[in-house]
Amino acid sequence: MSIRNISCLYFWGILFFAAACGSAAEENARRAAAAAQNPDSKLVPDGMAVFRQKCVTCHGADGALGLNGAKNLSLSTLTLEERINIITNGKKLMTPFGTLLSPEEIKAVAEYTQTFKK
Repeated sequence: MSIRNISCLYFWGILFFAAACGSAAEENARRAAAAAQNPDSKLVPDGMAVFRQKCVTCHGADGALGLNGAKNLSLSTLTLEERINIITNGKKLMTPFGTLLSPEEIKAVAEYTQTFKK
């Protein structure tokens, strides 16, 4: 691999990383603004937003990408409870999100993944 190719890969990697970090910051700002506007209500996590932030890399936007052994979520027959368990504890190469997401966020993601069913 030439130095030019390596430089190009490095550039695109940094650009992708910066875009991903910006997305997380924007999501946190959106949540904080929503909480400030309505401090008395309990903020319900947005399963789609959390999925896009944490899961799209392997599962894809439609749940069918299958990168790194990720399952095709549109073909999944798992119950909501089984999905919550896998998101919380991980499975094979999948990251366990039990310490990274709140139980409410995990449930919201699990519910969102059920929308992929065909």
